[in-house]
Amino acid sequence: MPWRRTNVLDQRLQFVIRASEPGSCVAGLSREYGISRQTGHSWLRRYAKGGAQAVLEERSRRPHSSPRATARGLVEEIQRLRQNKPDWGARKLLEVLRGAHGEWREREISPSTVHRILEREGLIAAGDRHPAAVQRFERQAPNELWQMDFKGPQGFNQGIGPLSILDDYSRYLLVLRQLGSTRAQGVQAAWQETFASSGLPEYLLLDHGIPWYNGWSAWGWSELTVWILQQGVHVIWSGIRHPQTQGKVERMHGALQRAIRKRKQAVDQPWLDEFRHEYNHVRPHEGIGMRVPAQRWRPSERRYRGEPRDWEYPAGWEVHRLNGEGRLNWRGQRWEVSRALRHQRVGLQRCQERILVYFCNLALREIHLHTGQNIILPANPFRDLQC
Repeated sequence: MPWRRTNVLDQRLQFVIRASEPGSCVAGLSREYGISRQTGHSWLRRYAKGGAQAVLEERSRRPHSSPRATARGLVEEIQRLRQNKPDWGARKLLEVLRGAHGEWREREISPSTVHRILEREGLIAAGDRHPAAVQRFERQAPNELWQMDFKGPQGFNQGIGPLSILDDYSRYLLVLRQLGSTRAQGVQAAWQETFASSGLPEYLLLDHGIPWYNGWSAWGWSELTVWILQQGVHVIWSGIRHPQTQGKVERMHGALQRAIRKRKQAVDQPWLDEFRHEYNHVRPHEGIGMRVPAQRWRPSERRYRGEPRDWEYPAGWEVHRLNGEGRLNWRGQRWEVSRALRHQRVGLQRCQERILVYFCNLALREIHLHTGQNIILPANPFRDLQC
């Protein structure tokens, strides 16, 4: 009969009893029970020496000696760092320890070794285990795309967590600031300070949340979004109910939440500033080859001017300023454009009996002069841009 894991000890006892009978064949019985001949003889020796109790006793499989075992001092070093950074995994811990102990590279200590030490010492909780990402996307250079979002309120004594801005390529955390609300004034002030110190990105990836998204607008624009467009920054909306689009800033929020939960410290702006410094300059990031984000990021060469200049439309176009309701007063009629564009200049391009209404280089509306139709053009000019 095949060896089964059910009633293993009973079958082990049956084996040694049968193998102890005169004329028994240990090799044949071993095949019958699905074990090796060496194991069979080992059980017989134990039975002959200590009886049934010795056979039924489970013995440790740990070798009596392990010449390649990690030195106790290094194990304690791993324990100390993990206790100091309880939200860090094996790879990050090892990278920092290798920087502090050059001889570790010679010992060829692997992340799996560190992970086993954490397991053995009971330093890995069930909530720390996460499946690996199956596919990753990233831009080709710093400041091509910034991801931005508010963190949820969990861990904060306010209705909303901090505002976060993260560079897609380097994972550099440009902003981690507790504003206390999602009001446009505070968000714009944070953007202005960041743009002044770090330059402008080419694209800004936003979700469908206030204050930058307006569900009543055909394009999702708010006045804050329009201000961004005037800086020459393209706006991309993430997928609805699809947080993976902003996966990098979401993963940063996950790391922040684990740090809050495990370090059990008061979370205020100075603590957030320390976490941001650690995230950028100390914490190795697996997605960028265990480097720190500061090694891959640099300020943008696109400088922030403060008040944006009026957009220069092509020669031959009519240029009009919308009224306080975002409407176009033209040829004795009022044409709806967008409340988000109140008092903004738009360009009109004539195409036979149709007029295209542009804001900057984006065609927003098409007016049919004969029928009076005012057609909204596609909502997101960059909807096909892969993130």
